[in-house]
Amino acid sequence: MNKNNAVKSAYVNVPVLTLYASAAKDAGRTDEALYGDKVRILEEDPASGRCRVRTHYHYEGWAAACDLIAADSVTQTWEDVACWRLGQSYADILAAPDITAPALISLVRGSRLVVLSLPDKPGWISVRLLDGRTGYIRYRFLAPYQAPRAISELDESAFREAVTQTALSYLGTQYRWGGRSPLGIDCSGLCFTSYMLNGALIYRDAKMPAGFAVHPIPREKMQKGDLFFFPGHVAMSLGGDRFVHSTSRGGYYGVVVNSLNPADPDFRPDLLAELSACGSIFPIA
Repeated sequence: MNKNNAVKSAYVNVPVLTLYASAAKDAGRTDEALYGDKVRILEEDPASGRCRVRTHYHYEGWAAACDLIAADSVTQTWEDVACWRLGQSYADILAAPDITAPALISLVRGSRLVVLSLPDKPGWISVRLLDGRTGYIRYRFLAPYQAPRAISELDESAFREAVTQTALSYLGTQYRWGGRSPLGIDCSGLCFTSYMLNGALIYRDAKMPAGFAVHPIPREKMQKGDLFFFPGHVAMSLGGDRFVHSTSRGGYYGVVVNSLNPADPDFRPDLLAELSACGSIFPIA
């Protein structure tokens, strides 16, 4: 195993990059990174073809080295110029501005791209991929990329509305352990990704560790966009007792809306009994 101390940068060159708990063939999934994400290569294992990487949000895991593209003359400006992301759940990047053209790659929400042109009258726009190829996508499928900002820079009311709408856009998505995309997502992946797509960075797992923005608040102070915590689980408040989450318990198999109110038809008595904390990135009013 190569434990070269020289940390190298690379970019995710597949739609969804699986991060594993170890280099072992049967290691379980711990997280996913998306196309265009930058990672640091910390360690390489030529025998397995995997390398240990750290994401830009400080999560580590083992990934297939062949799914990464090294930071080089083509990708070196990516961080500065990849100012757009896919806002659609799933979309093709086509070889030409024509619906009959072959797909160069198919990407999921959150994937970063470089926009090369203004939209034409039919709504096509040209984009650059990590490997330098030019592709085409409908402009309406894109959204501005928002790098994580200081909480003090967020408009609280607008953020709360936007983050809940983002989470709700995953309704019906299957539960996937370690998932972070519309192809499959877990509970913390849903909350983390919804926050990140709106410019706020929180912890990737269902915890509130020191050093991250989410802090405990009383349940009576909860507002939409705040988080309910349970042992090994997290959900996003929609206001009041209703929340959106990704769950594999209670007869559910993905992203749904439930409630902590016994009078609500979507009541989850198991989660009410297990509620352990509530959290917010904003100060209590």
